This record gives sequence, C-alpha cells and structure tokens, in this order.
Amino acid sequence: MAEALLQDGLPRPARRRAMFAVALAVLLSVLDYAVVNIAMPEIARDIHATASASIWVINAYQLANVTSLLPVARLGEKFGHARMCRIGLVVFVVASLLCAMSQTLPELAVARALQGLGGACILGVNAALVRYIYPSALLGRGIALNGLITALGVALGPSVGAAVLSVASWKWLFLINLPLGGLAFCFALTALPQTPRVNVKFDTISTALLALALGGIVVGGDHFAQGNGGVVGFGLLTLGIVAMVLLVRLQLSRPHPLLPVDLLARGGFAAAFATGFLSFLASNFFIISMPFNLTDVLHRGPVETGIVITAWPLMIVLTAPLVGRLADRYPAAFLSTLGMVILSLGFLLLRLLPAAPTDINIAWRIALAGVGFSLVQPPNNKAMLMNAPHARLAGASGMISVTRLLGQTMGGMLVAITLGLAHPAPTRTCLAFASFAAFLGAAASVLRLLAKDGRGMEG
Repeated sequence: MAEALLQDGLPRPARRRAMFAVALAVLLSVLDYAVVNIAMPEIARDIHATASASIWVINAYQLANVTSLLPVARLGEKFGHARMCRIGLVVFVVASLLCAMSQTLPELAVARALQGLGGACILGVNAALVRYIYPSALLGRGIALNGLITALGVALGPSVGAAVLSVASWKWLFLINLPLGGLAFCFALTALPQTPRVNVKFDTISTALLALALGGIVVGGDHFAQGNGGVVGFGLLTLGIVAMVLLVRLQLSRPHPLLPVDLLARGGFAAAFATGFLSFLASNFFIISMPFNLTDVLHRGPVETGIVITAWPLMIVLTAPLVGRLADRYPAAFLSTLGMVILSLGFLLLRLLPAAPTDINIAWRIALAGVGFSLVQPPNNKAMLMNAPHARLAGASGMISVTRLLGQTMGGMLVAITLGLAHPAPTRTCLAFASFAAFLGAAASVLRLLAKDGRGMEG
C-alpha cells in the first residue's frame, strides 16, 4: 500500500487540499522568519534591548530551526510525516502567542527558539509529504510549487512586515499566525496523506553532537562576521568543527544515520546537495549586498531599490510553473547546470554594470539571475528525493531544508566579512563572489552528467 501511494500520489481534489495544507504551513514558517527582520528596531526599543543584543531574536529562531531539522525529520520517519507537520503547526502557533506576550529579550528569544523548532517540524518533512502527495510523473510540479511558496515567503516578508507595522504594533506580526496557523492545522488534520513509518530508535547522542556542531559553527562564524571573533568566536568554531568530525565518524557506524552520510555517499544526492548549497550561498551574496550597492554606489532611494530588486522574486514566481513542467521532462543535471550557469552570468553582469546604469539596465540583469535560480531549485530538489530510498525520504527532505539554511547562513557570514574587509568596492566584490559560487555550483551539478550509474543519472 505504501509503495502504491508513493508511486500514484493522491487524486487531484485530495492532492489540492493536501498541497494547500503544506503550502500554508511552509509559508507561515518562512514568512515569520522574514517579517521579523524589518521590525527589529521597534522590538529592540519596546523590550529595552540594545541593537546588538536584539539580534538574538533572529538568531534564536535560526539556530533552533537549523539544528532541529534533521532530528525532526527522523521523528517524521518514526511517527509519520503528516503527524510531525501537525505537531509543528501547534508548536508554531503556541510559540507565536508566547512571542506576542513577551516583555523581555530572554522571554522573546526563548519563544522564538520554540517557534524555530515548530518551523523545523514543518520544513523537515514538507518535501517528503510532497513526494507522497504528487504522483512521480508530476513530482517536479509539486516541488516547484513548494519552492515557489518558500520564495514568496522570503520575498513578501518585508512588505508584509511593513504593512502590519503601519497599522499595529510588532506583536501583531506574531498574533496573525494564530488564525492562519489554525486554518493550516485544520487542513493538515483532514487532508495530509498517511505515510509509512520506520521503526528506528531516536539517536540522542547524534542529536546532541549535531546541535553542538551546527550551533558552534553558526554562532562562532557570526562572531567573526561581526568583527568580534577573539577567543569566544574561535572557541565556538573549534567546538563546532570537532563536534562535526565526531558526528560524521559516529554516523558511519550507524545503520540508520541521523546525518544522512549514507545518502551523501550516493553520487547523485551529493552533487544535488552541493549544487543546492552553492545556489543559496551565491544568492545570499546577491540578496544581502545588492541593496547596499543600489543605495550607496548607484544612489537609488529606498523605494526605487525595492522596485528594482523585485525583478528577482517576480521572475521566480513567473517561471515556477514552466520550471515545474521541465523538471518532470528533463534530467535535473541538465536543468540545474543550465540554471547555475545563467545565475552566474546574471551576477557577473551585475558586477560589470556601468557607472551610471538605468533602472532597466539593472533590473534585466537581476531578472536573468532570477530565471537561473528558479531553474535550479525544483529539479535539484527532485533529484535529492529521487536519489533517496523510500525509507529515507524524511532524511532527504530534511537535507533539502539544510542546504537552504546552511547556504543562507554561510552566505550571510561571508557577506558581513566581505563588506568589512573588501575595499574600495565591497558590494561589487560580493557580486563577484556570488558569480564565482554559482559557477562552482554549475561545476558540481555537471558532475551528474558524467555519472555512469543509473541512480547518478537521476540526479
């Protein structure tokens, strides 16, 4: 029965309801991370926190999210992906209420960490759920829609945050999650498919090592990115690296590893993971540095900057339906490699902008890069799922989100370092690094075209 469900997916009416539940849950978890950024000054004033300390409102969510993805994906294998999504929605809604009730920075940081855990329960299993919702022949469209929702959440975050703050306090950024989360839970309760369960033991030691590894690397790297490295930053980085080495060694002896080294041993999966990571690393070099380039170098105002950069999410949204269909017809290796080449070219053309470009001259280059990024994600994510055995779908689903979060996190750190050290044109240097990272991603992707085994060709 499980195999038939995996192959055939759900019939169209049930598929639409189930996908609506997944899409709304993903949108909530991604959007809530993005909307808080714009409210940070108001939040810091209201809870009487310094600007530097208030960063933990963001960091707490991100750390809890990235360190929990793989453990909750494992729990999804054990208890069912749909059940973990429902649990995530409940945790997310309760945490949102606690965020709105918080009066101090520690209270808000703890509530945000709990919110990050709820978001991880959703993001850790959403791709696996899509695999069961859609038939194999249409899986690329389902993954493209899932990616579109993620992109929309990131793109709409600042606009939604600004709209809410124009009529209400920052607490309503969290309170609006209550009715939306309730709606998502109702659909998740009635529409999500039951998925097979694997009788595996939860690995507490591996979970602790994973938290130390990712937490140490992320927080330690952030210390150096902010110019506050010193003994603390070096110590955290060392702790993270040592924990990661121990974790990998431990996973090699596990028959069902938490960190899916068994999947990374598959050529198609490893190439897809590297391609996804480098695509988000490259895009973050662009996303973070481009507003500074537009305002400080090209002398655009805030409104003009926002309009020009809209070309990026707009192209992702417009091309998503077509890319989904292409992902069901052509190999991921071909589409993702082509997308990474276009992405690299778009960033390179932005780096080579003339001294006084028109808005159109900037926007079409951004749009070109957006097309490239859109062309990478659905086929690449599909390749990660198709290169995983059925019993390891949750691990593959978790790794899809890990590629995004690690790429975005590492990209943010490297941008901060570049902006602090690269002179006299740090923003243009960031665009050069973005182009180079995308080029490396194309190289990683093209390796799949050289794979000789059948499974490698799927990637």
